Amino acid sequence: MNPISVDNVVNTYRFYAPVYDSLFGAVLEPGRKALTETVRALSPASILEVGVGTGLTLSQYPATSAIVGIDISDHMLEIARERASKMPERSIHLAAMNAEMMEFPDNSFDCVAIPYVLSVTPHPERLVAEIRRVCKPGGTILILNHFSGSRVWWFLERAVRSLANRIGFRSDFCYNEQILKYDWEIQSVRKVNLFGLSRLVVIRNT
Repeated sequence: MNPISVDNVVNTYRFYAPVYDSLFGAVLEPGRKALTETVRALSPASILEVGVGTGLTLSQYPATSAIVGIDISDHMLEIARERASKMPERSIHLAAMNAEMMEFPDNSFDCVAIPYVLSVTPHPERLVAEIRRVCKPGGTILILNHFSGSRVWWFLERAVRSLANRIGFRSDFCYNEQILKYDWEIQSVRKVNLFGLSRLVVIRNT
């Protein structure tokens, strides 16, 4: 994989923050909808969203769940906080945090959601270790992400491969290498978004 640095992620999303909803809101919404529908069916007592961004999913989680959202970008969180302020009846806590070094105790959450984050974090294996640590044994991990290999997107993936550290996104992100190598229980895999660009992977934490 091409490298991505923490500074690059922060700088990239400082640029994206004011326009993120316009650029990526509607186009990635089918994936978010599939993720939040799955969470609503589970109705967990506690949810951690890693990479909460501008808070596009917050209103779609169960109203009875205690929600914690973290993001490395303060600029994105400013918008998420404004969204959360319009839902005072809900339990929503937002914090700036590096997901590769989370400050939560072990076994803190019933459900951990990671929408569009795994391929933009500098060290995906560290993020996976952390989400497994903070998710309760038997809890649910939902990974929503782009994975490389689609015939439809093959040319685009190759075209932007060398630009990973500039655009904050890895196009060469293999499902087998990033998901199947772990000893967790994959419960379902569903293609979402335009032409199946992304997949929603539902995992039981073991």
